[in-house]
Amino acid sequence: MQLALGANSPFLLGRELWRETRVPLFEQATDTRSEELKAQGVRPRVWFGERWITSIFDLFEENVRYFPALLPVLEDEDPLDVLESGHTPRLQELRLHNGTIYRWNRPVYDVVKGRPHLRVENRVLPAGPTVADTMANAAFYFGLARALAEDERPLWSQMSFSAAEENFHVAARQGIEAKVYWPGLGQVPATELVVRRLLPMARAGLEAWGVVEEERDRLLDIIERRCIVGQNGASWFADRFATKIADNHGDRLDALRSTLNEYRSHMHTNEPVHTWDQE
Repeated sequence: MQLALGANSPFLLGRELWRETRVPLFEQATDTRSEELKAQGVRPRVWFGERWITSIFDLFEENVRYFPALLPVLEDEDPLDVLESGHTPRLQELRLHNGTIYRWNRPVYDVVKGRPHLRVENRVLPAGPTVADTMANAAFYFGLARALAEDERPLWSQMSFSAAEENFHVAARQGIEAKVYWPGLGQVPATELVVRRLLPMARAGLEAWGVVEEERDRLLDIIERRCIVGQNGASWFADRFATKIADNHGDRLDALRSTLNEYRSHMHTNEPVHTWDQE
């Protein structure tokens, strides 16, 4: 849902493609598999995944099972010796290998000031189009992630992984106009799902994180208004471009240039995208 609401790259090299063209572009640009390898089930290095997991180790085990190392780098560090000495192993080979596999939600092991940690890179969301929109997207994500993680019945027990993957690509293709699957509701417009079901969960999640009420409501109200208006960065750009094409009798380059200049002007105002060109 965050991808549908936050889509912001509908054009590539002057061509209107998906509402979030970053997704197919990255998936295709890095896929070096031959048709024979695809038929054999060799996994692409940019992928959504293929199953729900129960542990972070599942993903690192998949890395070793499915993806050969690209660089034959061996470090002198012996992780067991480092552990026995009371220090934290850096696991450089694991980190390098993991850095060549681009899941849309990628686990990362790192060591900062001697302290190890695991984090998940949310690589789904694009930036912008304004700082206010970016902050609203983040608030929606963190609040919803907290609520879903603490739900008595986890989402993965109600939705197949293939349905989640289909939602991801439909959201990238259709943006804010996407219809997605949700347990108990079936196919539903993403905007309706967010307003009726997911925003209350995100509010509860942010409350659990301790976010002050004023800040929580300010950011999530941006998400709600975006759903009601039905306008995000991708839809605004595509619609504005289409209007200019009609006004300029089909001069694509002028229309693209003019639309981009307007986009930049709106961006610097930091007014959320749902307010752009609204009466």
